[in-house]
Formats: sequence, structure tokens, C-alpha cells
Amino acid sequence: MGTNRIRVLCVDDHRIVREGIVMCGVQAIKAIRAENPAARVVALTMYQGDEDIHRALEAGAAAYLLKDTLSDDLIRVVRAVHAGEQPAFPPDVRARLAERASRPTLTPRETQVVELVALGMRNKEIAASLAISEETAQVHVKNILAKLEAKDRTAAVNVAIRRGIVHIR
Repeated sequence: MGTNRIRVLCVDDHRIVREGIVMCGVQAIKAIRAENPAARVVALTMYQGDEDIHRALEAGAAAYLLKDTLSDDLIRVVRAVHAGEQPAFPPDVRARLAERASRPTLTPRETQVVELVALGMRNKEIAASLAISEETAQVHVKNILAKLEAKDRTAAVNVAIRRGIVHIR
């Protein structure tokens, strides 16, 4: 019976679990894969933004499923990943990845800036926080608005949250 058994480790992003294990999903994937590069990870999450999906796959997840996945589909994917197969992504995940591929991505610095904008910081505060000039902060905000196709800072934050670029804690 030993060779047919699949061991499963569950890591969750809900508050009750976070209080016991302070680790986000992408960090958990990286840590697991760093400890054991042969480990196969299936991300099962409520986050459905294209950036969330991309980060999980980039960190080493073999599959990405949403928590509304049917149990039969989850079992099928776990078995496929265990067998070393690359299961097909669900249509909604494929669609979000395709959308991401067609959009300009934010640089790491722009991601930092939009996180600070989400906290309500103005350009002067962003500049001080990141040790850059206010003009540079303004250029980053302008680039973010263009890349996210947002008319103002509030709209940019909404797009960033929806796409999983930033999360409100």
C-alpha cells in the first residue's frame, strides 16, 4: 500500500490558520520548493487575480485551483500532479493568465508604489518612504495609471486589488 499513498500538506491563508502559521501562499510554495525541489504543489485558493495566479506558478506551483473547485476535480488534479503530469488549468484560470499576458506588467518598484497608494499615501509620503524624489514618485504613479488603464489613483488601487497585484490586510 505504501507506493500508492499520496501525502498531502495543507497550507491555508485564512486568519485562524495564519495566526498559527504566519506564511502567505506564495512564500509557502517557495519555502516548500526550496526545502524539497521535487515537491509538487497544488495551490487551492480563493484569490483569482491574474497576478496571484502568476506569482503562485512562478513560485513553483504545479497547478492552481480556486476553492470552489469540485472535490472530484481536486482529487483528479492532485493525482495528476503526483504522477508528474501538468494538469490543464481550469478555464477561468486560463482566461486570467491570457489576460495577464496581453497587459503591461508593473515593475517591482511600481508594485511598491501602488501598495503605498493603497495605504492612502500621497506622492510626498511615497517618496519619503522609498527614499526617492517626489518627482520620481509622481512618474511611478503616472506609469501605474497608464499600465492599469485607470483614470485616477482610486481606480488604480481598485484594479490592483481586483488583479491581485495588492491585497488589503
